[in-house]
Amino acid sequence: MTEPGFRTIIEPFRIHSVEPLRMTTRAEREVAVAKAGYNLFQVDAQDVLIDLLTDSGTGAMSRDQWAAIQRGDESYAGSPSYFRFRDAVRALFPFEHVIPTHQGRAAEKIIFGVLGGPGKLVPNNTHFDTTRANVEFTGAEAVDLVIAEGRDPRSQHPFKGNMDVEALQALLAERADDVPVVFMTITNNSGGGQPVSLANLRAVREVCDRYGKLLFLDACRFAENAWFIHEREDGQAGREVADIVHDIASLADGMTMSAKKDPMGNIGGWLAMNDDELASQCRSLLILTEGFPTYGGLAGRDLEALAQGLTEAVDHDYLRYRITSTAYLGDALQRVGMPILSPTGGHAVYLDARALLPHIDPLHYPGQALAIALYEAGGVRSCEIGTVMFGRRPDGSEVPAPLDLVRLAIPRRTYTQSHIDYVIEVCEQVVAAAGDLRGYRIIDEPPALRHFTATFEPLR
Repeated sequence: MTEPGFRTIIEPFRIHSVEPLRMTTRAEREVAVAKAGYNLFQVDAQDVLIDLLTDSGTGAMSRDQWAAIQRGDESYAGSPSYFRFRDAVRALFPFEHVIPTHQGRAAEKIIFGVLGGPGKLVPNNTHFDTTRANVEFTGAEAVDLVIAEGRDPRSQHPFKGNMDVEALQALLAERADDVPVVFMTITNNSGGGQPVSLANLRAVREVCDRYGKLLFLDACRFAENAWFIHEREDGQAGREVADIVHDIASLADGMTMSAKKDPMGNIGGWLAMNDDELASQCRSLLILTEGFPTYGGLAGRDLEALAQGLTEAVDHDYLRYRITSTAYLGDALQRVGMPILSPTGGHAVYLDARALLPHIDPLHYPGQALAIALYEAGGVRSCEIGTVMFGRRPDGSEVPAPLDLVRLAIPRRTYTQSHIDYVIEVCEQVVAAAGDLRGYRIIDEPPALRHFTATFEPLR
């Protein structure tokens, strides 16, 4: 733990092994991104200097996780690695049924395959991209009900990820029969990595109970959300984060998890719940698509790494470093004139592209323009979270997304402060040239999740 009075954020770990970065020139990066159709998902990783595209599966595993991998048992059924994994999940999330999957979107595919369907509505504070896509794939409608402050990039509300409880109440009063489940995403990724309070979860639980509805968590960043509760919510400061996580889980009927986020895995996920019949239906789909219920698309060594990662994810020294270092980046970017969604979230800093580039129409993708500029200027790969990702409706029409953001997602235990200082300098250069940036148009796109594979060209 850093002593009070020191300004420097130190990593609560030492570097055990390293991998090289390939230094590139601006000319090389301009060629690489043009070859990729101006889609950063299509740029080769070797052509990226600082990769902030996602925090999913990109973190560094610990010494103890690598040691745990050696214990992995690859038995097809009933592996002891599964039981260690299951028990580690239950220590934080005491659900009766724990069903491993190869990653979070597989868990979403299964649960919405069982509960979704035409005419159904699935409320959420804010659906992320794969969650929304898996809901809509079944013919159901994904409904976002985040509080008004969550749509205001400048609001300083401490829990901007909260659900609008009155809006949920109104929706259920009108169409309760069409709602199979209510979801809460913690932290709220599409809304800037903003946390949800325990008080809000309790209020949502009460509404769900009133209408007899299941409440599930999209809990990918549960530890960061619990740390924000520890720091910001009345009466929580003296508690262990693990106990706060337990309280969060006790308010839900089940969860989906991408274990590539807070559980510190390079791969993996799970689906958990208490309802026996629902679990039986989900396991049937799991066997069809993922594998036997005690491995679910994962190797035994992956299950062992996740079991260890769950213990490390709730360590107070780690979480203090994680949240403070992300805030360090956010504060510095504001000082150099880069507008961001504030307060800074846990796993990422979200740049407000629409505020920086008001001369670019939302339908010309200011987020894409900013993301490409960051890559060309300094090899920093980021992710557009705006009209490219969320502007296309199921009927094929297009509207501006509520916000046009660029996410700088920080991989766990991967980059040092000097890497982050370099990112700040790159952003400062891009801010200085913001008036010269131009928008983009899509020249080819798939019918769903277009941001992964669409190709673009710059507007001249």
